[in-house]
Amino acid sequence: MNGDGPQHQAPQNHVQSATEPPPRDPARWAQGWRRVMLANGMLVYPGLAAAGVSQYAHGAGAVAGYVIVSVFGAVYLAAAAAMAACRQRQSTALLGVMAALFVAALPFAHEDAFFLATVIVAFFAVFRRRYASHAMVAGTLAALLVPWAVRPWNSGPAVFQALALFFTALVAGAFSEIAATNRALVAARAEVARLASEAERNRIARDLHDLLGHSLTAITVKSRLAQRLTPKAPDEALAEMAAVEGLSRQALADVRAAVSGYREVTLAAELARGRELLRAAGVVADLPTTTEMVAAADRELFGWVVREGLTNVVRHARATRCTVAVTASSVEIGDDGVGDDGVGGAAAGNGKGLTGLRERVAAAGGTVEAGPLDPHGWRLRVAL
Repeated sequence: MNGDGPQHQAPQNHVQSATEPPPRDPARWAQGWRRVMLANGMLVYPGLAAAGVSQYAHGAGAVAGYVIVSVFGAVYLAAAAAMAACRQRQSTALLGVMAALFVAALPFAHEDAFFLATVIVAFFAVFRRRYASHAMVAGTLAALLVPWAVRPWNSGPAVFQALALFFTALVAGAFSEIAATNRALVAARAEVARLASEAERNRIARDLHDLLGHSLTAITVKSRLAQRLTPKAPDEALAEMAAVEGLSRQALADVRAAVSGYREVTLAAELARGRELLRAAGVVADLPTTTEMVAAADRELFGWVVREGLTNVVRHARATRCTVAVTASSVEIGDDGVGDDGVGGAAAGNGKGLTGLRERVAAAGGTVEAGPLDPHGWRLRVAL
């Protein structure tokens, strides 16, 4: 068999090249060591505040300023750890301690104490985003006005400190927003994967129902025919059993193809199989001899229609005649049976098989009509 046939072509979306690197986690960059580095990077600001202490304080005042700044750094790390562990009350209390330490550092570091305020506002931007804008505006205005208002400091507005506070808060807030968005994307990707898996399970279940329903019906019909032929025509019975073996092998191949996603159904093949199935069931078949009027893109769908309709005729209709009419945009299957319930046609087939067929046709933008005929019989019509 030619290895270039469609049955050997692996779908591109199911196979990943061995040389292709695995997809990266879109949230990975905002997690792990990068987040730790961002958190630890904020300790630069207490260092700058300590430099301010060395400039404006001396002796015991300098020691007190260094102690305040050091305690601030330790409390900040504790607050970040508490927030990462979702200990809301503890982190809120520690944030209040940080604010108090910032105020305590003002006499020793003057305008450079606002580097500590930068850490507090950035904390709001990441963990208290609801109040981030208020904290950013209040911190920026305070950095500009407080050094100018406190005359003994002999300095004007702390423009550099205000800019550092403002833009650091913006960067921290943007990082937090992107991290949240990426977490949402990861959750959405997981949901898409779940839905795809569910859709694949439904496809396999639908295909197996349609494939096995037809194949097992044909096997049953041919087995009964072989039993009836055995006493008077053993050679013909043997031929029917050979056909049963062929059907069994084909059914196994179809199941494997359906599970692996390579299943192909064609209108011409289903008409040929249906003709043989109706003959074995003793039903006179009036089937089209050509499918050229149907567009190539629609032949698979029409093949599923013929498979389902003829299977139901043989299984449920108790018919003596079956007709299949095919046009460029429709396929219609009718029988003259009385049905399993004695009322009419293949009505018992209005179950899972017809439900799966409706799903196929709806996906193609078509309609399905199924119902009894007068005075008896059943009709299945699909139109695109």
